[in-house]
Amino acid sequence: MIRLKRIYEDPAAQDGVRVLVDRLWPRGISKDKAQLDRWEKELAPSDELRRWFGHDPEKWIGFRERYRKELEGQGALLAELAELSARGTLTLLYAAKDEEHNNAVVLKELMEDSSIG
Repeated sequence: MIRLKRIYEDPAAQDGVRVLVDRLWPRGISKDKAQLDRWEKELAPSDELRRWFGHDPEKWIGFRERYRKELEGQGALLAELAELSARGTLTLLYAAKDEEHNNAVVLKELMEDSSIG
């Protein structure tokens, strides 16, 4: 099972394995408070793509396509996370305020695709 959660929400037992999927460390969160199991910066969008997108919902379709293209070289890491999710709950953590238009949404879609895991 794959869940999505803002890192600013309190950690919970039902989160299972907690993985931050942002390139930048979230402001105002200590490493202790984050209670991460992993921080996978390699799965975050490139700085160039992140700046281009700027969390503009009108650019969402283009962002999704470009980000999926960037992730093509991360098959082994995506498969590893998909395996974790097959064994229990995997929570992808992100800092974005927009809960519908962020990189974690795209990662979850990609990992739930039958081609990964």
